[in-house]
Amino acid sequence: MLIPFARASALENQVDEFLDTITQGVLGMQEALVHYFAEDREEFADRLTKVRQLENKADEIRKHTETSLYTNSLIPESRGDVLALLEHMDNVVDRAKEVLQRFDVERPEIPGEFVAGFLELTDKSVQTVDNCVAAARAYFRDVNMVRDFINKVDFYESEADRAGLKLKKKIFASDLDLGLKMHLRYFAEQVESISDLAEHVSERLAISAIKRSL
Repeated sequence: MLIPFARASALENQVDEFLDTITQGVLGMQEALVHYFAEDREEFADRLTKVRQLENKADEIRKHTETSLYTNSLIPESRGDVLALLEHMDNVVDRAKEVLQRFDVERPEIPGEFVAGFLELTDKSVQTVDNCVAAARAYFRDVNMVRDFINKVDFYESEADRAGLKLKKKIFASDLDLGLKMHLRYFAEQVESISDLAEHVSERLAISAIKRSL
């Protein structure tokens, strides 16, 4: 049972469904990029469609949840923090969709020597989001656990930074044309931005958790 919403089971379910959708969207982004790097454009397009659908679903759940918070006068003491959390978590899946759309529009050529680096960067970014979602769940279930997951967010965000820096160094040490180097660097930063956004959400969560524990 979610502690703050002990008498609001419908809202509990909405929050859980919303966080599930965020996770599915970001994992869908990861799957799409795996297919992109494997030059399987058909599967990439299919995953992109699914991520778009999940992003739309997350928007709908967020709006419905926000309406419920106001119309049912639920948790007025924490309403502002919860609304901000929902909005910023929604931004994560929005960014996942945007990253895929940029790949779809610009179609960067990823030489084989850089695929492993892109895959590692993607994995670390997704793990950052996974732990951010876990921190969000803890905020509603057991606020004392939030800090543990935020520490993991910080760890994986640092790992994403490390993987991104390593990849960009390898790109610029290659014999590729400067224009292609810049293009690859841009897409590495796009993938890395997912972890940065998740870290930003976790920082807000940390403040909200402190306020709830006072």
